[in-house]
Amino acid sequence: MSSTSPYHPAILRRHYEQAAADKAAGEKFYKLLADYQDRDALVLGYKAASEAIRARDASMFNKLTYVQDAAKTFEQAVGLDPQNPEIRFLRFSVESNLPAFLGLSKHVEEDKEMLLNAALNHPGTGLDAEAFRTVRGFLVGRGHVSEEEAQRLSKVKE
Repeated sequence: MSSTSPYHPAILRRHYEQAAADKAAGEKFYKLLADYQDRDALVLGYKAASEAIRARDASMFNKLTYVQDAAKTFEQAVGLDPQNPEIRFLRFSVESNLPAFLGLSKHVEEDKEMLLNAALNHPGTGLDAEAFRTVRGFLVGRGHVSEEEAQRLSKVKE
């Protein structure tokens, strides 16, 4: 994919980071991906993340619909590329923040284990340096790993 494509991974990552912190950026991110119809698994992963962020900012009436849309899109993305750690990271970052009572956090442990293994065995696991830094920062910074695992992750070279 060309680096000028709006769907290039580096561009989507920046949109995702901004959208995670800002409602207006979240809406822009959603609009960028709302009409995406192709079958690139990573782009679909970001589309699912944009749907989840839209749920965060939606009225109570619409939240569940957007979260369910995100879950379906994540299923499609993971189905197309089940070993892609960046897609698993996106799903993990969403599901690990959902209230348990929704019953939509079925993959948290599985995705966390895959991400931890991918990060500990970096490079060569499908994460580029930027994605690796994001995954490691999220796992450690949000307390998703033990102290021992955090120490091991800190020793992995980018």
